[in-house]
Amino acid sequence: MNIVIVEDEKPAAEKLQKALQQVDDSFVINAVLGSIAAATAWFGNHPQPDLIFMDIELTDGLSFKIFEKASITCPVIFITAYDDYWQEAFEYNSIDYLLKPIKQEKLETALNKYDKLKQHFAGNFRQLQQYHQQPESRFKKRYLVKRGADLIAVKAEDIAYCYATHKLVCMVDKAGQKFILDKSLADMEKELEPTQFFRINRKYIANINAVKKIRLYGKGKLLIELAPPVDEEVIISNENVGAFKEWMGG
Repeated sequence: MNIVIVEDEKPAAEKLQKALQQVDDSFVINAVLGSIAAATAWFGNHPQPDLIFMDIELTDGLSFKIFEKASITCPVIFITAYDDYWQEAFEYNSIDYLLKPIKQEKLETALNKYDKLKQHFAGNFRQLQQYHQQPESRFKKRYLVKRGADLIAVKAEDIAYCYATHKLVCMVDKAGQKFILDKSLADMEKELEPTQFFRINRKYIANINAVKKIRLYGKGKLLIELAPPVDEEVIISNENVGAFKEWMGG
């Protein structure tokens, strides 16, 4: 695997290189870059690596600026001494966020996550291609739902989230109106546009516009605040955090 390290502290960069070699001595460190300027120049003249480890606070500013000046398409594991930037990191190819000093087991967990994501997307590449090649009509545009004796058409884009409860599946729209569906969550997951909707957990599918706030929760989990609000905690397991970040990051 080809890796680039963006880190302005030489001891920290050397320590990370040694830690990576302990995980797999076949890893190739293509470059160690110590500033926004150096990283921008390197990425502008070299092919993309498989993975980047990137410190956030560099001598010439926050490393997020690199993404504004250079095209970076590979996944990034951010490293920092502070936890103030984790939410913003979602917007920049982040698959994980490691706090300094980096513990070996945390590094290995992050690399395992990378491997799982790589295997998942490689295994589903054909399916993803089919999604993009299919006309938009492949996904449902609206649902006809019952409210009393009336039938109401709800546009898919107006769905905030769907959830399972007591062997029923309910749909909640942006206005907070609730409707009972005669479909399973698995059916809804197949019918809704995957760039717009995400299977948060076994109980919830959410519209990206309904994700109001994201918080760290326990060991590697995320707590999601939805709008309209729900009266229970909506949690993403650590196994799904990577895919969720990819989805949120577009």
